[in-house]
Amino acid sequence: MHLADLTLTQFKNYGKVSLEFSPRLNCFVGQNGAGKTNLLEGVYYLCMGKGYDSTPDQYNVRHGDDVSRLEGHFVQDDDSRDRIVVKIQKRKRKIIERNGAAYDRLAEHVGRYPVVIVVPDDSSLVLEGSEMRRRLLDNSLSQTDPAYLQHLLNYNRLLSNRNALLKELDGRPDSSGLLEVYNLQMAPAATYIHAQRKAFVAPFTELLTEAYAAISGARETVGVAYKSQLEDVAWEDLCRERTEKDRILQRTTGGVHRDDLTFTQEGHPLRRVASQGQLKSFVLSLKLAQYRLLERSTRRPPILLLDDIFDKLDQQRVEQLLHYVMSAAFGQVFITDTDPERVLALIRSDDTIDWRRFLVDDGAISEEE
Repeated sequence: MHLADLTLTQFKNYGKVSLEFSPRLNCFVGQNGAGKTNLLEGVYYLCMGKGYDSTPDQYNVRHGDDVSRLEGHFVQDDDSRDRIVVKIQKRKRKIIERNGAAYDRLAEHVGRYPVVIVVPDDSSLVLEGSEMRRRLLDNSLSQTDPAYLQHLLNYNRLLSNRNALLKELDGRPDSSGLLEVYNLQMAPAATYIHAQRKAFVAPFTELLTEAYAAISGARETVGVAYKSQLEDVAWEDLCRERTEKDRILQRTTGGVHRDDLTFTQEGHPLRRVASQGQLKSFVLSLKLAQYRLLERSTRRPPILLLDDIFDKLDQQRVEQLLHYVMSAAFGQVFITDTDPERVLALIRSDDTIDWRRFLVDDGAISEEE
């Protein structure tokens, strides 16, 4: 599977632009702020039906306009083509169409065209709170397991309702019995989410170790551990144990929305011992491991989006990363860079790579051979 073309209309800083892509490697080169990342965002939108950074849809419409439109064609392994259109209109519901038919729910689209994106802010996966690491778990599992996505949506909806009830109670006991109803309704989703996240970690760690060794030259040993309050107690018991605390704090203090991943290097907390280069290598490895798991589960290579990945990497790690991505049977790859020669040097060293390079300058794009 690959994306054959992309047309953006009034999206981000683009008025209208149409591009045709290589099924293998596509490079967007330009200065910071030129619009390279916005092109990757457009590709991600077509794959997932939403942006990757949780920005409200209306802010992706070009300033001064009310409507934005994205269109592209995905070519399947049997050479059939899917036409995907995303229509964003301020203050109205987003519309996503596949071959002319609109989806009833976004969940019907997620996972159909697997994608992995790597962005500079991904260092937050290690340095910031647990929400970022749960997002990695959810993004991976939602693209491969529709049941997981549905359970996640149900859990988050019920969690929001439960928290609203706790605030409404304002510390008082629940005489209505509604809190217990929410506990019972959340049980199937919480149990399923926990089981799938737990099963995810072992194969993910194996693939992470492989990717990190390829990028770093096997200099350090890294690891991942899954932390969940449901490891030692069932959902029903957890709710019962935390009833009083939840009532006092007016929020749900226990559940899979508190899950986390712990990252280590040589057995020590990664965030405390890793250099900037090691941290960047680890984050890249996380996403490459995610790629491999998606590929294994969907039996097709996801689209890989690499945004400004060379910052803070030494030359040796850059070369190892590029060789790994281009020689390890990855599918379609999109790369942004400020250096017009960096990726080009690798491409010219291997004349078997099918590639296209686009020069980006403040919303204007030209293709260069």
